[in-house]
Amino acid sequence: MLGDVLPATISTCDYHTGGEPFRIVSDPPVPIPGATVAERRARAIDDPDVQDLRAVLCSEPRGHADMYGGFVVPPDDDGAVLGVLFWHKDGFSTACGHGTIALGVWAVETGLVAAPETGSVDVVIDVPSGRVTARVHLDAARITGVDFVNVASWVIARDVPVSTSRGAARVTVAYGGAIYATLPAAQLGLSVAPEHLGDLIAVGREIKWALNDTEHAHHPGDPRLNGVYGTIWFDELGDSAGEVHQRNVTVFADGEVDRSPCGSGTCARLAVLAADGRLPAGTVLRHDSVVGSTFLGRVLDRFAVGDRAAVLPQVSGMAYRTGEHVFSIDQRDPLVPGFVLR
Repeated sequence: MLGDVLPATISTCDYHTGGEPFRIVSDPPVPIPGATVAERRARAIDDPDVQDLRAVLCSEPRGHADMYGGFVVPPDDDGAVLGVLFWHKDGFSTACGHGTIALGVWAVETGLVAAPETGSVDVVIDVPSGRVTARVHLDAARITGVDFVNVASWVIARDVPVSTSRGAARVTVAYGGAIYATLPAAQLGLSVAPEHLGDLIAVGREIKWALNDTEHAHHPGDPRLNGVYGTIWFDELGDSAGEVHQRNVTVFADGEVDRSPCGSGTCARLAVLAADGRLPAGTVLRHDSVVGSTFLGRVLDRFAVGDRAAVLPQVSGMAYRTGEHVFSIDQRDPLVPGFVLR
C-alpha cells in the first residue's frame, strides 16, 4: 500500500515551458539510490516504490495522461549543481529539454543558484543522457529566457521504411538525448494541427513501436539510451534569410503529446537539418508547437562522435511557474496511486 511508503503529503513546484507541464519534486520522499543519475534512473525503473511515487503525481486525479515532471537528485559530481530523473505516465525518459529549461528557472528563482540582477548564469544539470546546461538570462532581476545546451546530437538513419495504417512511410531517425523518428506530416496526408491530433497520435505510436526494437534504435555508447522515445511530425513553414521555420508535434512515450516544440526533439531536428545543409553558420531554426509556442534552435558546434557527424545544439525558450502543490495521500483511498483514462 502506498501509505506504507510515502508520507501523507508530497510537495511539488509546477512550471510550464511552451505550454508543456513540468512538475518538480525537489525532495523525493522515496529513496532513489545510485552513483550516477543514469544509474538512479535504471534503478528507479525497477523500484516499485519509486514507480508508485511517479504514478501518484502524473496519474489522475492529481495529474493527467500527458503530465510530465522530474525528481531532483544529487548530481554525478561537483561539476553540476543538481541531477534529475524525468518522468511521465509511462515511465522515466532519458532527456527533456523543456524540463531542463524549467529547472534552470526554478534553480534561480529559489536561490539554489546565485544569479546577477542583469546578465546570465549557467545551471549545470546531470540528466540520464549526460551533462546539460540551462543558461538563464536576467534583466533587472527578472528572468527573460533560458538557453538549453544539450548533449551531442546526430542522425542515426535515413529513409527508413515503416508500414502504418495510413500507408507506407519513410522516416529519419535522429538522437538528441533521446532517439526520435522524424517525418513531414504531409507525407501521410496530415498536417501539424489540432484537428489532426488523433491521427498524429495513433500513427506516431505505430511508427515508434515499429522501430523501437530495431537496429535504428541503438545508442552507440550506452544501451540504457536505446529505444525510440517518440515520433516528431513536422510541417515546413518556409525558409528565409538566416531562418528555417517549421511547426512540429512530438508524440512521445506511449501516445503522449508534447505541447511545447519539444526540447530534445528540437535538438534531433537540428542534427537532421544540419546534415541536410540547411543550417549554415548563423542560421536559426524557428520551431513552433501545435499550440503556437516557439523554441529557437541553433548549432553551437560541429564535430565527430565516432564515425558520425554530430552537432552541439542549443534550444532557447522560457518557463513560467504555474503553482505549488501539497498533494495528500490518504491510506484509505482505493484509487491510490491513480489511473489514466483516455
